[in-house]
Amino acid sequence: MAYIVGVVLAAVLCGFGTIVGLDRERGFYPTQMIVIALLYGLFAAISGSTHVLMMESIGIILFILAAVIGFKTNLWIVAIALVGHGVYDFLHPRLFDNPGAPLWWPAFCGAYDVVAGIYLGVLISRRRVAHLTTSK
Repeated sequence: MAYIVGVVLAAVLCGFGTIVGLDRERGFYPTQMIVIALLYGLFAAISGSTHVLMMESIGIILFILAAVIGFKTNLWIVAIALVGHGVYDFLHPRLFDNPGAPLWWPAFCGAYDVVAGIYLGVLISRRRVAHLTTSK
């Protein structure tokens, strides 16, 4: 069920972003990536474990860097990072013991991330969003 909800919510949010024009702005998907990256930190804070927060910070920093670099240079980096975070979600329970994370979270978030990354890739491929920065 968590997979289905993740897929549906990603499709709805991405489609909504396209319909109302939010995704015409370069920051729409990088902002999603940053929020997504921070959620395991939230779960670590909920668990009350500084050790878990420090371990989760490694992934958080890497995914935020990908979002910022992709925003500044090429949105393909963000699309790949979103799909990569989905893979990270699927592996997360084997890599970390974060007791603050709901058991269903990796399936939900992984499905969401993969769909959002693919959706962004389709937008870029169809030139519906400027994936490269423009010189001013």
